[in-house]
Amino acid sequence: MVGKSTPLSLLVLSTLLLFTTHASPQGGRVLGIGNEMEIAGNILDNILHLYDVPEHGLLSETYPVNPDHKVNYLAEGSVQRQHQEVSFLWPYSGLLSGVVALYANTQEKRYLDLLEERLLPGLEKYRDTTRQPVGYQSYPLFAGHSDRFYDDNVWLALDFCTLYGATQNRKYLDKALEIYEFVYSGWDDNLGGGIYWCEQNRGSKNTCSNAPSAVLCARLYSLTGKEEFLLRAVETYRWTKKNLLDPSDHVYWDNVSLDGKTDKRKYTYNSGEMIEAGVLLYRITGNSTYLEDARKTASGVYRHFTTMEPTVKGDQLFYPDSPWFNVILFRGLKALYLEDGEKRYVQLMIDNAHFAWAHSLDENNLLGKEWNRRSDQRHKWLLDNACMIELFAEIADIVTTN
Repeated sequence: MVGKSTPLSLLVLSTLLLFTTHASPQGGRVLGIGNEMEIAGNILDNILHLYDVPEHGLLSETYPVNPDHKVNYLAEGSVQRQHQEVSFLWPYSGLLSGVVALYANTQEKRYLDLLEERLLPGLEKYRDTTRQPVGYQSYPLFAGHSDRFYDDNVWLALDFCTLYGATQNRKYLDKALEIYEFVYSGWDDNLGGGIYWCEQNRGSKNTCSNAPSAVLCARLYSLTGKEEFLLRAVETYRWTKKNLLDPSDHVYWDNVSLDGKTDKRKYTYNSGEMIEAGVLLYRITGNSTYLEDARKTASGVYRHFTTMEPTVKGDQLFYPDSPWFNVILFRGLKALYLEDGEKRYVQLMIDNAHFAWAHSLDENNLLGKEWNRRSDQRHKWLLDNACMIELFAEIADIVTTN
């Protein structure tokens, strides 16, 4: 086994040698290479070293730091933070999710220590108690108020649910419940229900805020047994399916605006969370409609998004060049695989991830947006790399336990 102290260059080489002989079977369990947890740990170490901003106890948005960096994922009209000292919440939460996955799947104390001594205290710097209900804003409070996004918050709530499940420490469940209250403060009767995307810009209701909220409610029901969460999970799931599902391929659109116009862009993570929600609701209720929904959407995603891309090994099939979106998709595909054994969707993601690790790293052992080739991006985004910690940790879990 390659240890945590193994140089990244040697780990990359060992992965490359193993990858060149790897072939997917026609049936049975999914295949990994066997060193996925070591890869996840090495990615974590590299990020903590390269992206560290010690004066704030946080991380930078890119490496190297780009003084002219402008983010493109805030709501229209949001004030753009210039000369960003640290990252926005979204990429920071991607690292948090990765370490939570590492701890949940290994129970290694060092990961819980990292969470409790560094990453969760850092997260508190985004927590805004001056506006009610309490929620996490997009940039740390030392810079003043910034927008609060419902989807940013629900990803955190899901991590706290996982931490509670792994530790049984009530403080993590309380955090998830606090965030739940903020997220559902974004629900109203416009468009017949649904959660907005941004608290300060209530112009649309998005799949990215509703689908993971259905997952959150299903998980809270499983953790607490409280019927209110199951009812809310079903209500949120049904609203999202009714308003944002493309019935032609069962892939989800991005959002619907308050004037009823649908933004028909499609992203892998939106459908991934509806797949996961469907599987969870099937497990809870036994209603096979939810599982059939998940199967149809997984098949639709595979057909809609995967393409043949050129690589140093010839043309190969890949999910799109949106790493974090694909990792969230993997959450749903993994849940579906564990339920019904359909392996081709998760196997492709596993193969894509290993190809990226073996062939697409730059001189700093960082990835860009593309997995099929080495990226020519000068400034590598924190989220594109942090999300790979979760992906490899979850691959390790699915390979070793199933």
